[in-house]
Amino acid sequence: MIFEDTGIGGLWLVEPERVEDERGFFARTWDREEFSRRGLNPDLAQCSISLNRRRGTLRGIHYQAAPHEEVKFVRCTSGAIFDVAVDLRPESPTFKAWFGAELSAENRLALYIPEGCAHGFLTLEDSTEIYYQISEFYVPEAARGVRWNDPAFGIIWPSAVTVINERDLTYPEFGSGTGDET
Repeated sequence: MIFEDTGIGGLWLVEPERVEDERGFFARTWDREEFSRRGLNPDLAQCSISLNRRRGTLRGIHYQAAPHEEVKFVRCTSGAIFDVAVDLRPESPTFKAWFGAELSAENRLALYIPEGCAHGFLTLEDSTEIYYQISEFYVPEAARGVRWNDPAFGIIWPSAVTVINERDLTYPEFGSGTGDET
């Protein structure tokens, strides 16, 4: 696997390293030992998928509060997304910084999102499916979020948001003291 530094500590864009021949190619997409050697959390508690019927669907920006912080390893298996992670670790030199990348079935890239970072995505095609590998079990009481268009982060989305649920639409501004931030 090829790990590309994103400039946010612990957040990596990961490309499968292909071994190609006349049949096609083979590539590892997960390696516990390689993740451990890099100091990354290799634990897996669950895997999930998200199917999004329409282009312009936004999900996020979500995280789990302490002590249930989670790593997410996100890959797009059908269609394409603009995937975003926001650093919510107050002690981090990149606190409130964001990173975004296009993940698609075609480019096969994945994003490793460490504990303390929030995650969201915008679909770029109809019928887009995302596959998540997650280090912790989902705890509803620990579910939190920040608003997708919060000026505290200044995320630049590549296209219009046309589908979003009420919860994601109405998160308060970051730092408003409502308890939705770290």
